[in-house]
Amino acid sequence: MTAVEFDEEREYDDDRFSAVEAFRSDRMKVVCGYFEPGQFIPVHAPSSDVTISVRSGTGIVRDGQIDRRVEPGDVVVVEAGIARGVKADEDGRLEALLVTAPPPTDAEHEPVRAGLQRGEFDPRGNAE
Repeated sequence: MTAVEFDEEREYDDDRFSAVEAFRSDRMKVVCGYFEPGQFIPVHAPSSDVTISVRSGTGIVRDGQIDRRVEPGDVVVVEAGIARGVKADEDGRLEALLVTAPPPTDAEHEPVRAGLQRGEFDPRGNAE
């Protein structure tokens, strides 16, 4: 059994969101995500389902073309192949548990790297 204490894993990065991997197998990846105000996971569309469980703070989860407002207690599921991203509101931190199945490939995360490098929530050029 793998068990993590979400509060003990907490780490923030001034430059970009912090993803602390809690578990990984060939079938699933579990990450504790910590976002400073305004930080984000850029929009990308890997061939994996993702479940996002918001623990604290507020923000948006992009689900296709829809930006869904999220707050503590919300659980959002985005199916494989659908564009998704997570962004903390500008006025506070956001913490969420993210479960992807199966884990995205390195190539599928290229839009994430590109968006972080350019500071773009949606590196595909769509409006925020």
